[in-house]
Amino acid sequence: MARGLSKSYAGPLGPLEVLREVDLEVPRGMLLAIIGVSGSGKTTLLNVLGGLDRADAGTLEIAGRRVDSMGETERCRLRLERLGFVFQFHHLLPEFTAEENIMMPLLIAGRDPESSRARARSLLEVVGLRERAAHRPSELSGGEAQRVAVARALASEPEIVLADEPSGNLDGATAAGLHELLSSLARDRHQTFVMVTHNDRLAALADRVLRLETGRLRPA
Repeated sequence: MARGLSKSYAGPLGPLEVLREVDLEVPRGMLLAIIGVSGSGKTTLLNVLGGLDRADAGTLEIAGRRVDSMGETERCRLRLERLGFVFQFHHLLPEFTAEENIMMPLLIAGRDPESSRARARSLLEVVGLRERAAHRPSELSGGEAQRVAVARALASEPEIVLADEPSGNLDGATAAGLHELLSSLARDRHQTFVMVTHNDRLAALADRVLRLETGRLRPA
């Protein structure tokens, strides 16, 4: 839950306001799409919501914990254990297999290898890539790599998955498959997603669509 989030950056003519007193509450299991023109601040908002960046003002609460008052170490732990991230480019580690990429956040969090591997295999089944477990990113298609990235984001059973243009680097047919996967995860597994997107088809699948405009969130 966010209340009054504001964020500005220094510009040549003075401070540039990107977020202006943004309020947002996302119920569990909601697929929320945030749309807006390029440069409207969508990625900045996602970074603030994910604790990757700090707002200048306002409060942010995730899983009953005040993120805005946390130190950096505590925020890193929260991101590792409570949040999942999917980016436009999958950012998989090239030297590891699909299975190992999904295991990575669990191992970093201190989970034992056996349970981490079991979790990764279960998620590969969920995203339809059981047979690709031993393949490295270079051996996967773009859509397959992005599905692995989604599985990795779900590894720690996060409260919220934050996705920044998750299908922006995919062709139309591949993007449609990813959109259906995200929609089914939200619907069937009661997983919460907050996505920023330019894709009208992805936004149309969301339970709620908001537009970020002049630093404020409005109904689309």
